[in-house]
Amino acid sequence: MGSVGVLFLFVSLYVGLLMDVSTAQMPGFVSLDCGGTDNFTDEIGLFWSPDNYMLSGEIANISVANETRKQYKTLRFFPADNNKYCYTLNVVSRTRYLIRTTFLYGNFDNNHVYPKFDISFGPTHWATIVISDANTIESQELIFLATDPAINVCLSNATTGQPFISTLELRQFNGSIYFNQYENQFFLSLSARINFGAESDTPVRYPDDPFDRIWQSDSVKKANYLVDVAPGTEKISTRMPIDVSGDERPPQKVMQTAVVGRNGSLTYRLNLDGFPGTGWAFTYFAEIEDFDPSDTRKFRLVLPGDPELSKAVVNIQENAQGKYRLYEPGYYNISLPFVLSFRFAKTSDSTLGPLLNAMEINKYLKKSDGSADGPLLAAVTSAYSSAEWAQEAGDPCLPAPWSWVQCSSDQQPRVTSIKLSGKNLSGSIPAQFTNLDGLVELWLDNNSLSGSIPDFSGCPNLKRIHLENNQLTGDLPASLADLSSLRELYVQNNMLSGEVPSALLNKNLFLNYTGNAGLHKGSNGGNHKKIIIGSSVGAAVLLIATITACILMPKGNNSSKQGKLQHGLPTQKLASSLGDTAAEAAHYFTLSEIEDATKNFERKIGSGGFGVVYYGRLKDGKEIAVKILTNDSFQGKREFSNEVSLLSRIHHRNLVQFLGYCQEDGKSILVYEFMHNGTLKEHLYGPLTHGRGINWLKRLEIAEDAAKGIEYLHTGCVPSIIHRDLKTSNILLDKNMRAKVSDFGLSKLAVDGASHVSSIVRGTVGYLDPEYYISQQLTDKSDVYSFGVILLELLSGQEAISNESFGINCRNIVQWAKMHIESGDIQGIIDPSLHDYDIQSMWKIAEKALMCVQPHGSMRPSISEVIKEIQDAITIEKGAEGVREGSSDEISRHSVHSSLNLGSLDLGASEHYLSIDDSIARPTAR
Repeated sequence: MGSVGVLFLFVSLYVGLLMDVSTAQMPGFVSLDCGGTDNFTDEIGLFWSPDNYMLSGEIANISVANETRKQYKTLRFFPADNNKYCYTLNVVSRTRYLIRTTFLYGNFDNNHVYPKFDISFGPTHWATIVISDANTIESQELIFLATDPAINVCLSNATTGQPFISTLELRQFNGSIYFNQYENQFFLSLSARINFGAESDTPVRYPDDPFDRIWQSDSVKKANYLVDVAPGTEKISTRMPIDVSGDERPPQKVMQTAVVGRNGSLTYRLNLDGFPGTGWAFTYFAEIEDFDPSDTRKFRLVLPGDPELSKAVVNIQENAQGKYRLYEPGYYNISLPFVLSFRFAKTSDSTLGPLLNAMEINKYLKKSDGSADGPLLAAVTSAYSSAEWAQEAGDPCLPAPWSWVQCSSDQQPRVTSIKLSGKNLSGSIPAQFTNLDGLVELWLDNNSLSGSIPDFSGCPNLKRIHLENNQLTGDLPASLADLSSLRELYVQNNMLSGEVPSALLNKNLFLNYTGNAGLHKGSNGGNHKKIIIGSSVGAAVLLIATITACILMPKGNNSSKQGKLQHGLPTQKLASSLGDTAAEAAHYFTLSEIEDATKNFERKIGSGGFGVVYYGRLKDGKEIAVKILTNDSFQGKREFSNEVSLLSRIHHRNLVQFLGYCQEDGKSILVYEFMHNGTLKEHLYGPLTHGRGINWLKRLEIAEDAAKGIEYLHTGCVPSIIHRDLKTSNILLDKNMRAKVSDFGLSKLAVDGASHVSSIVRGTVGYLDPEYYISQQLTDKSDVYSFGVILLELLSGQEAISNESFGINCRNIVQWAKMHIESGDIQGIIDPSLHDYDIQSMWKIAEKALMCVQPHGSMRPSISEVIKEIQDAITIEKGAEGVREGSSDEISRHSVHSSLNLGSLDLGASEHYLSIDDSIARPTAR
């Protein structure tokens, strides 16, 4: 099957990994130091063991500043291929667990290419790991009810870099704190677990939390951070013991700290990773402050636009039935936005402001059932448990198929192909294979299989059966002829006997039964077209026919080339060191054709440093834009040649179509398709904005179009192309307001295998990547920076550089927007001409824009990642638009009704993730 490097996955984690819970240092605890070599106990008392039972992947040692923990000195990484790599852990069925994975890149591959890959929990896609900082630990947590004796965590689908993992941790719960009525269909994926009023930035975990949940300090700004802290917010703490009513509630150390709103309110904004979606959300309160008997503390959760959820009043002492006791109201079923703004406000009859100790929010993650054929193949692999091919863990189809399996693309995939040729199989053909009703191909050739050929009537879709070169005995079953799709049947070189069924001989299929001494054709066998007869004559005839066909087949390439020569468009040699071949492929317009089309350059439609653009119409009615370059310098000619060379080889719906060129009478002319709606710049803050500005959804769609054009340049061209001059004036809009990227005069070809292109700095002030400006090293992340500026322009309607718009000592949109966004004041940058929009989609774009304009290219996302965020924002916006228009479709009417709101926009109606019982509609105290 190949070397261990190609072998996937399976981990028989014997000894410390598949340990009986009674032998573990902590009952039900497993802590794997991925890539480690020794057992050790860390500084907080957790016992770690190496994952050296993992048969695939490689180990890397890393060193990260300020990270001294031994489990983060190593990691295990895997090939960036189409396979999955799985860890297998034993669990106790019908028991709840927390599983946690962490990832610290540390530039282990010395490539500075931040990895992006998927992790799955069994067949369920858990999360996409996106590394944006080599020195920051990314973490994912899942809470699940075990339904089988083992679980699998798999890494797969790397889109950049290589999949890797630093630690894998399993923590068993004793009881039912996370019980909910949906746990048989959903997992809980952690989004936030916050310790308010924490006395330090250090998170609270084991041994303070006996289940090693990690309670993050509210003072630490992380990926999901808290801002908008209300004036008068104050931290308090106590040393008094807190009755948490059982050890699965938040630990006492978390409940001994809190924040109070001295001015009457507590206000926060929290980014919820993975949302919008349906979630499980609980707040935790304990009265830990001494106050006079005449004082009272009563408050309510205030969610603007949702008065129903704001009715319940919290009186901690009364609700908890005493001081220093836990009270935990929450929702098992609530729709939450990406950006959650929440406020606790004191009631009119309360003398004290609200208090908050902790909060925990999980998102419901829908379980995948996996392949319907999983149990059948599991039975086969268990019979061959020592074979390498049988040691591939996880579902046979999801998230990626096993190496010897192919699957359908159905929501619940079926196995369509099994290829176990030459795998030393012995014994009978596994009976499970005869019950795979989606099976199309079965390859069991070149093994040592014995016994008879079974009845395959349970596989009605079989087209190919390869059983040759085994030790099979008995008859050739006549039932094989009943397989209506069967086209190939190879059973040669076995020990079969009897007559070949006439129904098989008369069937339209390739049949080879040679090398079976006791198997012969019956006297009533019919004539047929596609049979390989059981003799050397039949094989010889087929060979001769194949050779003859190859000899007589016309040479397609030469024929194609001739056709092009005969019917090609007129061409003229373009003097360019960059692309003579490409130039020859471009259409050459004569100057007289250009003059006729433009009526002697009558209608000017644009101008710039490059020259002037005129409107034209060809004789066939096609409208064109004609760009005449005014720069006759060597640099200008080089840019002209560069653009012709590039545009002749790139074609994409989101790039302006290049139609041809002309060089005559000292003129350098480029001809493009005409874009009826001008530039994006004109629509944002030009003459086209008056009275007909573009709304937020259309701006998102324009951003998506432009990003797809850039993605094609970066990933769809070989070598890739860096645009180098992205700006709103180079994004053009057609008659349907679809965006296309234009102007490739400054574009550069990336050097294959190199991390950057050394280049004299060119570009436009305001859009220019500062790292490129300083280092003169151009990368695709320079385009990402420019696109981040464009996103900020779409949000704000402001130009990239302005002397008036951004206040004193600030001329740059990046600096201005960053100041507002990082302080939580997104309203301060939103274009005032925008009226109907969903604030969640705004936040998604704002935060992704800030990632794009990070000072160092390695910290910026790829353009593909940006597209995903834009598409998510479009989904949110379309859902909100449906609500604004009074949509009454099925999703809007039956979505989870316990929705949180921001402003006046109801996000519940845009919920597409989950439809759960509406009976849980009020806060629930466990």
